[in-house]
Amino acid sequence: MSPLSLVLVIASAVSLLAWVLSLLTHDHSWVDRLWSVVPVVYVWVFATSTGLSDARLTVMAVVVTLWGARLTYNFARKGGYTGTEDYRWAILRARMPRWRFELFNLFFIVLYQNALLVLITLPAWTAWEHRATPFGPPDVVAAALFVALLAGETVADEQQWRFQLAKKTRDAAGPRFVQTGLWRYSRHPNFFFEQAQWWVFFLFGAIAAGSPLQWTVLGAALLTLLFVGSTAFTESITRGRYPEYAAYQATTSAVVPWPPRRRDVAAAAGPGRG
Repeated sequence: MSPLSLVLVIASAVSLLAWVLSLLTHDHSWVDRLWSVVPVVYVWVFATSTGLSDARLTVMAVVVTLWGARLTYNFARKGGYTGTEDYRWAILRARMPRWRFELFNLFFIVLYQNALLVLITLPAWTAWEHRATPFGPPDVVAAALFVALLAGETVADEQQWRFQLAKKTRDAAGPRFVQTGLWRYSRHPNFFFEQAQWWVFFLFGAIAAGSPLQWTVLGAALLTLLFVGSTAFTESITRGRYPEYAAYQATTSAVVPWPPRRRDVAAAAGPGRG
């Protein structure tokens, strides 16, 4: 069995498991709990199929393992594995008839997101197909860039975590959402670093193939589109909770870190750049 076939078999089993568990528990966050785990498994399938003899695939597996370990830790400390469902699913479920949400659960939450988790790892398939291309300086640069982006996401999540902990212990007069550190330059710096890592991961396959014109760019592109929709939905909820969030939106870039605009300029120009 080819490594791609094995990945597809595992992904099918994971999808079935997530769907059945969502029906049995009425909890629709099972894919969220698997999000940081299954991509690591998929990339290691490609790497181990060569007996770990391909340096590029081994490095790809290692950096994705670092990504998965960091994301799993951050998800766990926020209670992601305690059986608490993502608050956004409950809000969305309240806006839909039951039958429509169950179709959404099957086709988007389970099937689409699991397909996406396969697609973002398929630059490893490109690298597997071009194993004759030697590991070289461009791969080292890509690996270093991936790790730098990983460090940026770690810092952003840590700043958010510390803010939330402090928020629980101080009076209600303080700020109600984080606006300092990396969050001064982007409303979602963690989202920026997360997406950027998978674009860099795509570069490994492009380096192996000798061209950026690879269909496996589809994974990074679709992940970015998913984040566009997710960001808009999340911000609509945040604006409903915190009216002052609109002023933050006006002065601060949505995703890409950028120097904040002055409030007077932002008021004249409208919402901040994305």
